[in-house]
Amino acid sequence: MYLFRHIPFLKAVFLHGISAFGGPQAHIALLMKYFVKKRREVTESELLELNAFCQLLPGASSSQTILLIGYKRGGPILALLSLLVWILPVSIIMCAFSFLVEHMQDHTSYMNLFRFMVPMAAGFLIYACIIAIPYSVKNKITLFIALGAAIPVFVLFGKPFIIPLLIILGGFITNLSKKRIPDNIKPAKTKIIWNNLWIFILLFVLAGATSELARKNEWSNRKPIHLFENTYRMGSLVFGGGNVLMPMMYEQFSVRPNQIKEKNPNAINIDKKEMLTGFGLVRAMPGPVFSVASYTGGLALKDMGVKMQLLGGLIGMVAIFLPSALLAMFFYPIWNKIKKYAVIYRSLEGINAVIMGVLIGSTLYIMKDISILDYNYKSFINIIFIAATPLILLYTKLPPPLLVAISMLLGYFL
Repeated sequence: MYLFRHIPFLKAVFLHGISAFGGPQAHIALLMKYFVKKRREVTESELLELNAFCQLLPGASSSQTILLIGYKRGGPILALLSLLVWILPVSIIMCAFSFLVEHMQDHTSYMNLFRFMVPMAAGFLIYACIIAIPYSVKNKITLFIALGAAIPVFVLFGKPFIIPLLIILGGFITNLSKKRIPDNIKPAKTKIIWNNLWIFILLFVLAGATSELARKNEWSNRKPIHLFENTYRMGSLVFGGGNVLMPMMYEQFSVRPNQIKEKNPNAINIDKKEMLTGFGLVRAMPGPVFSVASYTGGLALKDMGVKMQLLGGLIGMVAIFLPSALLAMFFYPIWNKIKKYAVIYRSLEGINAVIMGVLIGSTLYIMKDISILDYNYKSFINIIFIAATPLILLYTKLPPPLLVAISMLLGYFL
């Protein structure tokens, strides 16, 4: 009965998961479409606040945002179900690619399906900017913060700490003024649940200790243990999203094993070409970029048979998303408690302005590599996609998955 009443919400999460192209910044556009405009699960301001909060944590920020929307609606169980529905479709696809990659490298025509995904993602971001600006830019100082944040986001896009630092700076700037603070704001009485933090720490320590024990004692089936430890550690420590995670994975699974081959000949070693192919594939997929862990997990255990390769995909999915989920569910009640203090409440105005700047900077960054000024057929089509996407989202009821399907068909046939 509990699950039945949340099925419409989980359906919206699923539709979001199969249509959210363009990375975490572009994902916020469809979050607004599904969960603000259509379902009214959160307000525009609440979504921007959740997104900003998740940017301060390690892990997959768009996945944490989905998780916390589910948490607000139905508590921890719905939160985890929401996360699973969000990550499962693309994780299954990426695990399947780990079986097919050897056959795909010489057949690149399938990529034509995704040729218009980048201009469409730019259109998603423009839509997000249009929706968010009334709630983020309310005066001159927030306009200054938004425009000021857009510049470093554009120039330093993908750097691990740029967005968290900008969020802190934006909150500091608006905190310099003591205006716009209601007198009746009181800290919320929120019970802090420590279980999620203890589980996170326990898994981190146990995974590291077991992995080292397996290495020293040369356990015959130690690769799955190493895979979980390596992936869980990366999911626990990575800031900056998939653009930072993928180089970490490349170094861990493709570069380092060749450097320590004599010392540890049984280390997980993924072919560099196959790894880079996966990085290209995941950028063309909807959903979280962190799902690339299902692909690397499958490749890591492919020499152990089909069943173990499937297990590797599952280990990769669980290990990469679990730490960020545990941290989000631990820190979110704390955030709800402290944001009622004047110093934090006052900072939210600047934080939301920074997120507006992140959207603007991300839009410009994506558009810089799109051919729109070459005065040819391709440029014309790209401009149509960039302009039409936000207009369709704003003024029609066309479901985003159908919009994505249309763009894929046009990409294949045009």
